[in-house]
Amino acid sequence: MTFQNSNQNPNFLDPQASGLVPMVVEQSSRGERAYDIYSRLLKERVIFLVGQVEDHMANLIVAQLLFLESENPDKDIHLYINSPGGSVTAGLSIYDTMQFIKPDVSTMCIGQAASMGAFLLAAGAAGKRYCLPNARTMIHQPSGGASGQATDIHIQSQEILKIKQQLNKLMAEHTGKPIKKVEQDTERDNFMSADESKAYGLVDEVLEKRT
Repeated sequence: MTFQNSNQNPNFLDPQASGLVPMVVEQSSRGERAYDIYSRLLKERVIFLVGQVEDHMANLIVAQLLFLESENPDKDIHLYINSPGGSVTAGLSIYDTMQFIKPDVSTMCIGQAASMGAFLLAAGAAGKRYCLPNARTMIHQPSGGASGQATDIHIQSQEILKIKQQLNKLMAEHTGKPIKKVEQDTERDNFMSADESKAYGLVDEVLEKRT
């Protein structure tokens, strides 16, 4: 079952897919040490959620969240999102971990946060959800392909409806919108600018400069 913008390339902005991961060399009394740029930023409690949300990526994000909590349970974690969406179950594993751990998880949309990406953006700590001025978001209902015998198709369709209701309930809680409003707004692809995302309650602030 997916919750995504199906027109997007699944390897969109995936640094591993491009094979181009910058390295950072640091000097210390013990000599030089080289980090890939994402590992170096992880030391600063920055996590990147980039590309399609799927099980492998979700496991990496969850592991990083748990590691940073063990390092310091009182210091914020910063989750940067540039994603076209993806698997509902993979996304919910990230969501549940964000809510479970002690540190606040601040979210930031860079580029786009569509479907499950937008859901995770809205799931950041209250007052700590941001996007850049030219970022875009998109919300919609989950989609899924059902096959097999008629009974199996009915079971799968009922599961999709349950997931849809749960996602709408959670989105309403994080945005402050009535659930009926969320149900209407997610019936079809609903694209929003940065300012529209703030007005809707997906983010708290649109940031132009670091303060």
